[in-house]
Amino acid sequence: MFKDFNLENLENSKDILQELLDESRVKINELLNIKEKTYENFVTPYQEAGERINDFLTPIFHIDSVKNSEITRRVYEECLPIISKYETEISQNEKIYTALKDIQSKEKSMLNSIQNKVLENEIRDFKLSGCHLDNNKKKRLEELNLKLSELSQSFSHNLLDATNSWEMIIEDFEDVKEIPKSDLELAKFEEEGKTKYKFTLQIPSYLAYITYGTSREKREEIYKAYCTRAPQNGKIIEEILKLKDEKVKILGFNCYAQYSLSTKMAKTEDEVVSFLEELGHKGKAKATEELEEIKQIAFEDGLEKEDFRSSDMAYYSEKLKKAKYDLDEEYYRPYFEQESVLNGFFDFLNKIFDIKFEKVEAPAWDEKVRVYNISSNGKLSSRIYLDLEARKDKRGGAWMNNWHSHYTDSKGITHLPTAYIVCNFPQSTETTPSLLRHSDVVTLFHEMGHALHHLLSEVTEAYVSGISGVAWDTVEFPSQFLEYFSYDKDILKLFAKHYETKEVLDDAAIERIIKAKNFQSSLSLVRQIEFALFDFKLYQKLYKTEEEVQEVLDNVRKEFAAITPPSYNKFQNGFSHIFAGGYAAGYYSYKWAEVLSADAFYMFIDSGNVFNKDLAVKYKDTILSKGGSKNMDELFFDFAQRQASVDSLLKIDGIIS
Repeated sequence: MFKDFNLENLENSKDILQELLDESRVKINELLNIKEKTYENFVTPYQEAGERINDFLTPIFHIDSVKNSEITRRVYEECLPIISKYETEISQNEKIYTALKDIQSKEKSMLNSIQNKVLENEIRDFKLSGCHLDNNKKKRLEELNLKLSELSQSFSHNLLDATNSWEMIIEDFEDVKEIPKSDLELAKFEEEGKTKYKFTLQIPSYLAYITYGTSREKREEIYKAYCTRAPQNGKIIEEILKLKDEKVKILGFNCYAQYSLSTKMAKTEDEVVSFLEELGHKGKAKATEELEEIKQIAFEDGLEKEDFRSSDMAYYSEKLKKAKYDLDEEYYRPYFEQESVLNGFFDFLNKIFDIKFEKVEAPAWDEKVRVYNISSNGKLSSRIYLDLEARKDKRGGAWMNNWHSHYTDSKGITHLPTAYIVCNFPQSTETTPSLLRHSDVVTLFHEMGHALHHLLSEVTEAYVSGISGVAWDTVEFPSQFLEYFSYDKDILKLFAKHYETKEVLDDAAIERIIKAKNFQSSLSLVRQIEFALFDFKLYQKLYKTEEEVQEVLDNVRKEFAAITPPSYNKFQNGFSHIFAGGYAAGYYSYKWAEVLSADAFYMFIDSGNVFNKDLAVKYKDTILSKGGSKNMDELFFDFAQRQASVDSLLKIDGIIS
């Protein structure tokens, strides 16, 4: 039923891939030789050929992110030019393009809306690949696509290497005395008969020191190390911007931002910039007030008025949070033991969506990866892999990666979807289980929202099933929507149980989490606006040097940032979302989609019951099961029977009442 994760033959991937692509070329030529092409005899097997390649390639690229080694890098680098050449060759094949247009022209009225959506997307993407251009331009696009893929991978590897190469050793207990016990246990080691503490730039370790480290000098040291990682990425950014600009000019666009919007729900550059600026201006005044609150705590601690630094933010924010809400992260962590969280989370998902998770023994890439089969309405529907704990050989951050899609092939066989969720939660040891922060719980809900969008698809066409074919600026809607439930008291009680005493977290403690939800929400908003506007403006014209890139960021910060970071802060060199991921000129998508997710969640609030199963099942049927088969604004309207409102987002964040 499900294909096992198996990379025993990893080192031979290049040869296997080459063979697979050659077979695919033969298959596509056979399809092109069909005299009377139809959707059934051409488009369906054409999609299947793409799925077979994805089936083989996804684990190879995935393993380089989660078990990075010299072998995974070499295999990735060997496979990249081969697949890049093939994808360019296919996407620029005029015969396929013409066949798709002919089928659309002849069969449009006979096909269902989902099949027509496949054709519409494919024809659009062929145009965006330069299919209609002359051979010289096609050749140049092929070179550009390969080079951009290589640069993205170099950016990512540089960041991983820089993260892993730095450490801070502390011997004086005075410098670590405020750090939570569970974090301190992970940092502690013995050397020459002395107890020492090691902190790294991996997120759990970095956050532990920047948030709780007693020594201001050490906080500055680790902050500076974190935001000056991979300086060589500055030159890579220059190259990426130059090549992307050249690529889109060949395709007839004025700039990369315009090209990016051609596949998104937002229609114009002005629409995106106005949307972000409106949110930023609405949040700025309150963000400044929130910053002043943090500074006040710092001044009471003896800091001089003019001496507050960016590296002080996390430490004094935590003190302020504790003072305002009596919220101590360390108090909560024993209640968010990973196993308990997962079991309660699955229970909640079963209650509202009627889906069941069953743990299965199946091969994976690490002994701590958990594998579950998911049943929907009592019927086996999908499989998910959870890789939740931080490791040195794993890329930072959290993400969902889709492997197989739900679809029906030309023989009438239904293929079930699979996906991976990857996080970097605190590690479990032989003596201590993985104890999560509430923010980790929120992350888990977020990534599961993505996963369910892919795994609960009932669409039978692979290219618009699950997250395939979903406009990038709405793909965050289901993930952000599920996040909101992680702040509900009754839901938290399903899993917030002390891992030793089994005592359920009491109401007062849960209320503190809920009240603190919008703590510094305006600071968080303007920070996201800073990222999104920097990203979008960066791609509205060509910026040629590191200095020009910095100037774009500085100008955005002047207008929207509550605090200006030190000049050595090179945030952009670690902005992997846009330079090593798919968010270039699209980081605004987080906020764009959040309008949909906040409005959808408000429907549950207004119903008076967050466990509203009727509403949840409607959401599952109208949003999750439909994947990319319709535009998300249409699906949202089907669900809510109205357009989404920006005010829902501002209300849910406590920015307006």
